[in-house]
Amino acid sequence: MCSFSYLKQETNLTVVTEFILLGFQGGRAFRIVIYCVTLLGNLLIMALVFYTNNLQSPMYFFISQLSMNDILLTTDIVPNMLYIHSNDNGTITFSGCITQFYFFTASEIYESLLLTVMSYDRYLAICKPLHYSSIMTRNHCVASSFLTWIYSFSVSLIDTITISQLSFCKSNLIDHLLCDLAPLLEISCSDTSIVRVEVFALSVNVIILPCLLIIVSYLFILGTILRIQSVSGRQKAFSTCSSQLMVVAIFYGTMFGVYSVPVKTQSMSVIKVLSLLYTVGTPLMNPVIYSLKNKDIKTALRKTIRKNIYF
Repeated sequence: MCSFSYLKQETNLTVVTEFILLGFQGGRAFRIVIYCVTLLGNLLIMALVFYTNNLQSPMYFFISQLSMNDILLTTDIVPNMLYIHSNDNGTITFSGCITQFYFFTASEIYESLLLTVMSYDRYLAICKPLHYSSIMTRNHCVASSFLTWIYSFSVSLIDTITISQLSFCKSNLIDHLLCDLAPLLEISCSDTSIVRVEVFALSVNVIILPCLLIIVSYLFILGTILRIQSVSGRQKAFSTCSSQLMVVAIFYGTMFGVYSVPVKTQSMSVIKVLSLLYTVGTPLMNPVIYSLKNKDIKTALRKTIRKNIYF
Protein backbone atom coordinates (compact mmCIF):
# COMPACT_ATOMS: atom_id res chain seq x y z
CA MET A 1 0.00 0.00 0.00
CA CYS A 2 1.25 3.50 -0.82
CA SER A 3 1.31 5.86 2.11
CA PHE A 4 -0.58 9.14 1.72
CA SER A 5 2.55 11.27 2.26
CA TYR A 6 4.03 9.97 -0.99
CA LEU A 7 0.97 10.73 -3.11
CA LYS A 8 -0.91 13.71 -4.42
CA GLN A 9 -4.35 14.03 -5.91
CA GLU A 10 -4.63 15.35 -9.48
CA THR A 11 -7.91 15.34 -11.41
CA ASN A 12 -9.27 12.41 -9.40
CA LEU A 13 -6.06 10.43 -10.03
CA THR A 14 -3.68 9.56 -7.20
CA VAL A 15 -0.15 10.21 -8.48
CA VAL A 16 3.09 9.06 -6.86
CA THR A 17 5.51 11.87 -5.98
CA GLU A 18 8.08 9.76 -4.12
CA PHE A 19 9.33 6.21 -4.46
CA ILE A 20 10.63 3.70 -1.95
CA LEU A 21 13.64 1.74 -3.20
CA LEU A 22 13.77 -1.61 -1.41
CA GLY A 23 17.17 -2.77 -2.72
CA PHE A 24 19.29 -4.96 -0.46
CA GLN A 25 18.90 -4.50 3.27
CA GLY A 26 21.97 -4.00 5.46
CA GLY A 27 25.63 -3.98 4.49
CA ARG A 28 26.07 -0.18 4.69
CA ALA A 29 29.72 -0.34 5.80
CA PHE A 30 30.50 -2.83 3.02
CA ARG A 31 28.96 -0.49 0.41
CA ILE A 32 31.07 2.41 1.66
CA VAL A 33 34.22 0.29 1.33
CA ILE A 34 33.25 -0.84 -2.18
CA TYR A 35 32.55 2.72 -3.26
CA CYS A 36 35.88 4.02 -1.91
CA VAL A 37 37.87 1.16 -3.48
CA THR A 38 36.13 1.71 -6.82
CA LEU A 39 36.88 5.43 -6.78
CA LEU A 40 40.52 4.95 -5.79
CA GLY A 41 41.08 2.18 -8.34
CA ASN A 42 39.67 4.15 -11.26
CA LEU A 43 41.38 7.38 -10.19
CA LEU A 44 44.66 5.45 -10.03
CA ILE A 45 44.20 4.20 -13.62
CA MET A 46 43.43 7.74 -14.82
CA ALA A 47 46.47 9.18 -13.00
CA LEU A 48 48.81 6.49 -14.35
CA VAL A 49 47.65 7.09 -17.93
CA PHE A 50 47.96 10.86 -17.57
CA TYR A 51 51.42 10.97 -15.94
CA THR A 52 53.18 7.94 -17.50
CA ASN A 53 54.85 8.49 -20.87
CA ASN A 54 54.68 4.80 -21.82
CA LEU A 55 50.89 4.91 -21.48
CA GLN A 56 50.38 7.81 -23.92
CA SER A 57 48.68 5.70 -26.59
CA PRO A 58 45.10 5.39 -27.91
CA MET A 59 44.40 2.16 -26.02
CA TYR A 60 45.29 3.68 -22.64
CA PHE A 61 43.47 6.91 -23.44
CA PHE A 62 40.28 4.88 -23.92
CA ILE A 63 40.98 2.91 -20.74
CA SER A 64 41.17 6.21 -18.83
CA GLN A 65 37.85 7.25 -20.37
CA LEU A 66 36.36 3.95 -19.22
CA SER A 67 37.60 4.67 -15.69
CA MET A 68 36.03 8.12 -15.82
CA ASN A 69 32.72 6.57 -16.84
CA ASP A 70 32.98 3.98 -14.06
CA ILE A 71 33.38 6.79 -11.52
CA LEU A 72 30.27 8.49 -12.93
CA LEU A 73 28.24 5.27 -12.79
CA THR A 74 29.30 4.38 -9.25
CA THR A 75 28.75 7.93 -7.98
CA ASP A 76 25.27 7.94 -9.50
CA ILE A 77 24.28 4.67 -7.78
CA VAL A 78 26.15 4.01 -4.53
CA PRO A 79 25.92 7.32 -2.60
CA ASN A 80 22.19 7.50 -3.25
CA MET A 81 21.88 3.86 -2.22
CA LEU A 82 23.68 4.65 1.04
CA TYR A 83 21.54 7.72 1.66
CA ILE A 84 18.14 6.15 1.14
CA HIS A 85 19.02 3.10 3.24
CA SER A 86 20.33 5.26 6.08
CA ASN A 87 16.69 6.32 6.51
CA ASP A 88 14.02 3.94 7.70
CA ASN A 89 11.73 4.44 4.72
CA GLY A 90 14.43 4.72 2.03
CA THR A 91 12.53 7.23 -0.08
CA ILE A 92 13.69 8.98 -3.24
CA THR A 93 11.81 11.87 -4.85
CA PHE A 94 10.35 11.58 -8.34
CA SER A 95 12.84 14.14 -9.69
CA GLY A 96 15.71 12.36 -7.92
CA CYS A 97 14.62 9.04 -9.41
CA ILE A 98 14.43 10.48 -12.93
CA THR A 99 17.83 12.17 -12.53
CA GLN A 100 19.40 8.92 -11.38
CA PHE A 101 17.83 7.09 -14.33
CA TYR A 102 19.23 9.70 -16.75
CA PHE A 103 22.85 9.45 -15.59
CA PHE A 104 22.66 5.68 -15.14
CA THR A 105 21.35 5.19 -18.70
CA ALA A 106 23.88 7.63 -20.19
CA SER A 107 26.73 5.85 -18.41
CA GLU A 108 25.64 2.39 -19.59
CA ILE A 109 25.23 3.60 -23.18
CA TYR A 110 28.63 5.27 -23.10
CA GLU A 111 30.36 2.13 -21.84
CA SER A 112 28.72 0.05 -24.57
CA LEU A 113 29.84 2.47 -27.28
CA LEU A 114 33.30 2.97 -25.78
CA LEU A 115 33.93 -0.79 -25.67
CA THR A 116 33.05 -0.81 -29.38
CA VAL A 117 35.58 1.95 -30.09
CA MET A 118 38.18 0.07 -28.05
CA SER A 119 37.57 -3.12 -30.02
CA TYR A 120 38.04 -1.15 -33.26
CA ASP A 121 41.30 0.21 -31.83
CA ARG A 122 42.51 -3.36 -31.16
CA TYR A 123 41.34 -4.45 -34.62
CA LEU A 124 43.45 -1.75 -36.28
CA ALA A 125 46.46 -2.45 -34.04
CA ILE A 126 46.50 -6.19 -34.76
CA CYS A 127 44.90 -6.55 -38.20
CA LYS A 128 46.01 -3.27 -39.82
CA PRO A 129 49.23 -2.31 -38.00
CA LEU A 130 50.66 -0.29 -40.91
CA HIS A 131 47.64 2.03 -40.91
CA TYR A 132 47.20 2.20 -37.14
CA SER A 133 49.25 5.32 -36.36
CA SER A 134 47.75 7.31 -39.24
CA ILE A 135 44.16 6.47 -38.26
CA MET A 136 44.27 6.45 -34.44
CA THR A 137 45.75 9.90 -33.97
CA ARG A 138 45.27 11.79 -30.73
CA ASN A 139 42.76 14.14 -32.36
CA HIS A 140 40.82 11.15 -33.67
CA CYS A 141 40.75 9.54 -30.21
CA VAL A 142 39.62 12.72 -28.45
CA ALA A 143 36.94 13.34 -31.09
CA SER A 144 35.70 9.74 -30.84
CA SER A 145 35.40 9.96 -27.05
CA PHE A 146 33.76 13.38 -27.14
CA LEU A 147 31.17 12.36 -29.75
CA THR A 148 30.45 9.17 -27.81
CA TRP A 149 29.78 11.19 -24.65
CA ILE A 150 27.47 13.57 -26.53
CA TYR A 151 25.59 10.76 -28.26
CA SER A 152 25.18 8.79 -25.02
CA PHE A 153 23.73 11.69 -23.07
CA SER A 154 21.48 12.63 -25.99
CA VAL A 155 19.99 9.14 -26.31
CA SER A 156 19.61 8.94 -22.53
CA LEU A 157 17.78 12.28 -22.59
CA ILE A 158 15.23 10.88 -25.06
CA ASP A 159 14.59 7.88 -22.79
CA THR A 160 14.41 10.05 -19.69
CA ILE A 161 11.92 12.54 -21.15
CA THR A 162 9.69 9.66 -22.25
CA ILE A 163 9.81 8.02 -18.80
CA SER A 164 9.15 11.33 -17.03
CA GLN A 165 5.89 11.74 -18.97
CA LEU A 166 4.46 8.51 -17.53
CA SER A 167 2.00 8.52 -14.64
CA PHE A 168 2.79 6.44 -11.55
CA CYS A 169 -0.24 5.58 -9.45
CA LYS A 170 -0.16 1.82 -8.84
CA SER A 171 2.47 1.79 -6.12
CA ASN A 172 5.48 3.75 -4.91
CA LEU A 173 7.48 0.61 -4.04
CA ILE A 174 10.43 -0.18 -6.35
CA ASP A 175 11.89 -3.59 -5.54
CA HIS A 176 15.25 -2.74 -7.06
CA LEU A 177 18.63 -1.14 -6.31
CA LEU A 178 17.98 1.94 -8.42
CA CYS A 179 15.46 3.67 -10.65
CA ASP A 180 15.86 1.39 -13.64
CA LEU A 181 13.63 1.07 -16.70
CA ALA A 182 11.91 -2.27 -15.97
CA PRO A 183 10.70 -1.54 -12.41
CA LEU A 184 9.52 1.95 -13.43
CA LEU A 185 7.46 0.51 -16.28
CA GLU A 186 6.06 -2.12 -13.92
CA ILE A 187 4.55 0.43 -11.53
CA SER A 188 3.39 2.90 -14.18
CA CYS A 189 -0.35 3.19 -14.75
CA SER A 190 0.14 4.69 -18.24
CA ASP A 191 0.16 2.76 -21.49
CA THR A 192 3.82 1.73 -21.80
CA SER A 193 3.63 -0.04 -25.17
CA ILE A 194 4.98 2.96 -27.11
CA VAL A 195 7.73 3.43 -24.52
CA ARG A 196 8.80 -0.19 -24.86
CA VAL A 197 8.96 0.11 -28.67
CA GLU A 198 10.99 3.32 -28.41
CA VAL A 199 13.41 1.81 -25.90
CA PHE A 200 13.87 -1.31 -28.03
CA ALA A 201 14.59 0.81 -31.13
CA LEU A 202 17.19 2.85 -29.25
CA SER A 203 18.68 -0.30 -27.70
CA VAL A 204 19.38 -1.73 -31.15
CA ASN A 205 21.70 1.23 -31.87
CA VAL A 206 23.41 1.50 -28.50
CA ILE A 207 23.52 -2.09 -27.20
CA ILE A 208 22.81 -4.80 -29.79
CA LEU A 209 24.65 -3.29 -32.78
CA PRO A 210 27.77 -2.36 -30.74
CA CYS A 211 27.84 -5.88 -29.29
CA LEU A 212 27.70 -7.39 -32.79
CA LEU A 213 30.48 -5.06 -33.98
CA ILE A 214 32.65 -6.11 -31.04
CA ILE A 215 32.09 -9.79 -31.86
CA VAL A 216 32.97 -9.25 -35.52
CA SER A 217 36.09 -7.24 -34.59
CA TYR A 218 37.37 -9.98 -32.32
CA LEU A 219 36.65 -12.66 -34.88
CA PHE A 220 38.94 -10.79 -37.29
CA ILE A 221 41.48 -10.33 -34.49
CA LEU A 222 41.36 -14.04 -33.65
CA GLY A 223 41.85 -14.96 -37.30
CA THR A 224 44.88 -12.67 -37.55
CA ILE A 225 46.41 -14.00 -34.32
CA LEU A 226 46.04 -17.62 -35.47
CA ARG A 227 47.95 -16.78 -38.67
CA ILE A 228 50.96 -15.51 -36.70
CA GLN A 229 53.73 -18.08 -37.02
CA SER A 230 55.56 -17.74 -33.70
CA VAL A 231 54.02 -18.72 -30.37
CA SER A 232 55.50 -15.66 -28.66
CA GLY A 233 54.00 -13.42 -31.33
CA ARG A 234 50.56 -14.92 -30.82
CA GLN A 235 50.83 -14.56 -27.05
CA LYS A 236 51.92 -10.92 -27.34
CA ALA A 237 49.07 -10.07 -29.72
CA PHE A 238 46.48 -11.80 -27.56
CA SER A 239 47.76 -10.20 -24.35
CA THR A 240 46.97 -6.72 -25.71
CA CYS A 241 43.25 -7.49 -25.91
CA SER A 242 42.65 -10.22 -23.29
CA SER A 243 41.84 -7.72 -20.53
CA GLN A 244 39.31 -5.94 -22.73
CA LEU A 245 37.69 -9.26 -23.62
CA MET A 246 37.14 -9.93 -19.91
CA VAL A 247 35.59 -6.48 -19.42
CA VAL A 248 33.31 -6.97 -22.46
CA ALA A 249 32.22 -10.42 -21.24
CA ILE A 250 31.33 -9.14 -17.75
CA PHE A 251 29.53 -6.03 -19.01
CA TYR A 252 27.41 -7.59 -21.75
CA GLY A 253 26.94 -10.89 -19.92
CA THR A 254 25.33 -9.29 -16.88
CA MET A 255 23.40 -6.72 -18.95
CA PHE A 256 21.83 -9.32 -21.24
CA GLY A 257 21.14 -11.47 -18.18
CA VAL A 258 19.00 -8.66 -16.74
CA TYR A 259 17.31 -7.27 -19.84
CA SER A 260 17.03 -10.14 -22.31
CA VAL A 261 14.98 -12.41 -20.01
CA PRO A 262 11.43 -11.21 -19.21
CA VAL A 263 11.14 -9.80 -15.71
CA LYS A 264 8.24 -12.07 -14.76
CA THR A 265 10.32 -15.21 -15.38
CA GLN A 266 13.12 -14.10 -13.02
CA SER A 267 13.04 -13.60 -9.28
CA MET A 268 13.73 -10.04 -8.15
CA SER A 269 16.65 -11.29 -6.07
CA VAL A 270 18.39 -12.63 -9.21
CA ILE A 271 17.69 -9.39 -11.09
CA LYS A 272 19.09 -7.31 -8.22
CA VAL A 273 22.24 -9.44 -7.98
CA LEU A 274 22.88 -9.14 -11.74
CA SER A 275 22.16 -5.41 -11.61
CA LEU A 276 24.60 -5.07 -8.73
CA LEU A 277 27.26 -6.80 -10.84
CA TYR A 278 27.12 -4.42 -13.78
CA THR A 279 26.39 -1.21 -11.82
CA VAL A 280 28.84 -1.70 -8.94
CA GLY A 281 30.82 -4.87 -9.70
CA THR A 282 31.97 -3.86 -13.19
CA PRO A 283 33.38 -0.44 -12.15
CA LEU A 284 35.13 -2.20 -9.26
CA MET A 285 36.57 -5.00 -11.40
CA ASN A 286 37.70 -2.95 -14.42
CA PRO A 287 40.75 -1.37 -12.69
CA VAL A 288 41.65 -4.76 -11.18
CA ILE A 289 41.45 -6.50 -14.57
CA TYR A 290 43.53 -3.87 -16.36
CA SER A 291 46.06 -3.75 -13.51
CA LEU A 292 46.55 -7.53 -13.35
CA LYS A 293 46.32 -8.38 -17.07
CA ASN A 294 48.14 -5.41 -18.62
CA LYS A 295 51.93 -5.46 -18.51
CA ASP A 296 52.41 -1.73 -19.17
CA ILE A 297 50.01 -0.67 -16.41
CA LYS A 298 51.61 -3.13 -13.96
CA THR A 299 55.05 -1.71 -14.80
CA ALA A 300 53.86 1.88 -14.40
CA LEU A 301 52.22 0.99 -11.08
CA ARG A 302 55.41 -0.68 -9.76
CA LYS A 303 57.52 2.35 -10.76
CA THR A 304 55.08 4.70 -9.06
CA ILE A 305 55.14 2.63 -5.85
CA ARG A 306 58.96 2.45 -5.82
CA LYS A 307 59.23 6.19 -6.46
CA ASN A 308 56.92 7.02 -3.56
CA ILE A 309 58.70 4.56 -1.23
CA TYR A 310 62.14 5.99 -1.98
CA PHE A 311 60.80 9.53 -1.76
